[in-house]
Amino acid sequence: MTPYQITVDQDILHQLFIGTDRDAGVARLLETVLNQVLTAQATDQLAAQTYERTSERKGYRNGSYERDVITRAGSVTLRVPRFRDGSFSTELFARYQRSEQALVLSLMEMVINGVSTRKVTKITEELCGTQFSKSTVSHLCKQLDPAVHDWNNRSLADHAFPFITIDAIYVKVREEGRICSRGVLVGYGVNEQGRREILGLRVDDTESEESWGAYFRWLKERGLHGVELVTSDYHGGLVKAIEKEFQGVSWQRCQTHFIKNVLNAAPKALQSEIKSRVRSIFDAPDMKTARSYLEQTLEAYAETAPKAMKILEDGFEDAVAVLAFPEAYRVRLRTSNGMERLNGEIRRRETVIRIFPNRASVLRLIGAMLMEENEYWMTKKPYMDMTDFKAWKKQKATQGAGSEEQETSTTMTEATDSL
Repeated sequence: MTPYQITVDQDILHQLFIGTDRDAGVARLLETVLNQVLTAQATDQLAAQTYERTSERKGYRNGSYERDVITRAGSVTLRVPRFRDGSFSTELFARYQRSEQALVLSLMEMVINGVSTRKVTKITEELCGTQFSKSTVSHLCKQLDPAVHDWNNRSLADHAFPFITIDAIYVKVREEGRICSRGVLVGYGVNEQGRREILGLRVDDTESEESWGAYFRWLKERGLHGVELVTSDYHGGLVKAIEKEFQGVSWQRCQTHFIKNVLNAAPKALQSEIKSRVRSIFDAPDMKTARSYLEQTLEAYAETAPKAMKILEDGFEDAVAVLAFPEAYRVRLRTSNGMERLNGEIRRRETVIRIFPNRASVLRLIGAMLMEENEYWMTKKPYMDMTDFKAWKKQKATQGAGSEEQETSTTMTEATDSL
């Protein structure tokens, strides 16, 4: 990687460290750095400084044009160099623009297929110019689709993923002249370093045991290993697929959804106090205490809320599976709320499209958004401190080895006695 020499104006540093609007200072700093990077890239590609005349020079500058880029520090205006032969290129925008490219491509496909509204047509023409063709869309797809495909099928073998969270949302897709509801299966994991990572997405006809099983097998073929706990909402096909594809792995039923199931079956007048009781069960320090609270709750509402108590009793074991793990991880593992927030981001983009022109556009748009979210997660501090988990694993392995030795010793004693 080429090293760049960056200079920063004293006014920017003053605003960044002393000024009242430090967010604006960060944006100005980022803008200054990125513009200097673009200038340095132009110099590298031309092999010459501005106005420098050398035999190695590969071309000539032709001014610049402004481009606004939305970053997490705010909006910045970049001065992108122009070359006379139009050959200047940079990957600087790729990270921030993938999802925007995917959104525009979906809109363009809708217009080409004749299924868009006049409003969408107007927006697309403003974004892409007054005219575009199928060949334009095809060319743009060839640039973006391989990047999304490669990311979505990357190897997962580098790290173990002790904790994974799974969910699905439904989108509308136009297929063979009909509008169909299709399931988008998404999952993320927390690796052994404590970082969250999106595992991948698939588009399937429905959210069945077969489709979830295929999704899990796909993840394992890509190297997913070391899973200790799977968190998800209750869905018959999903639960059966987890039991089949992750034998010996604990399943944590999302407590948020479970509480709603219990309360929906309870009389309205009792919902508040039953919720408080169920919450105390989930907050119990250990399984013994949780069972004690469960028995007290079942006894208290056996007559007044029998349906709710039946749901609570039947789902208790799956809803408190997280109690087998160290306390430091329970809050973040006991619900699928993290996945719900991710689905909210998907919905925010999906509502612009409403009806996807084909499955490829679903993978492109949602995949590009998930790529950017995954990159953002990689830049943040670890989601979990895995120190306690590693100690728990080590203790668990030691206890397991001790049990095996004791069993072997008992067997040998019995054999000796029989002689």
